[in-house]
Amino acid sequence: MSRIGKAPVTIPAGVTVTVSSDNVVTVKGPLGQLSQKVDADITVSIEDGTLSVTRPTDQPRHRSMHGLYRALINNMVVGVSQGYEIKQEFVGVGYKCEVKGQIIEMSLGYSHDIHMMIPVEVKAEAVTEKKNNPILTLKSIDKQLVGQVAAKIRSLRKPEPYKGKGIKFVGEQLRRKAGKSANSK
Repeated sequence: MSRIGKAPVTIPAGVTVTVSSDNVVTVKGPLGQLSQKVDADITVSIEDGTLSVTRPTDQPRHRSMHGLYRALINNMVVGVSQGYEIKQEFVGVGYKCEVKGQIIEMSLGYSHDIHMMIPVEVKAEAVTEKKNNPILTLKSIDKQLVGQVAAKIRSLRKPEPYKGKGIKFVGEQLRRKAGKSANSK
């Protein structure tokens, strides 16, 4: 049985979870509201401030959905109560990041600046301090959406293994390679 699917989801104070008749789980909290359609075979039940997800059989299809939907519901509960935040660091000479409303302007060493429109559910904030790399902070209640936006931004200039230039997540450990060594015989 799925170890993730078996674990109950504790519902914190201030968060309400409702399951409709067509198996749509809606989570409301202080930061917002999220909803997720759950497969008809999976049963979601709420008792005493905890939410549990059960499956009808041990078929591989049911087993895979069991853990998936429990994780998605847990991510929604955490999102509406605490929110998610991803920080990215722009490493490189002349690399800049600026936020203007829902548009992020980035200078990444190309011949032109890159302008990227982000969804309204994601809030962005750029901090540039002297002697430090610019840091872009993305915040949202939707874990999947904020991760997708962060991955798209990172794909514009992935960190390279020799000097480490590029867009990396704060705290990410990069695999570095040694450059050419001058062997004179």
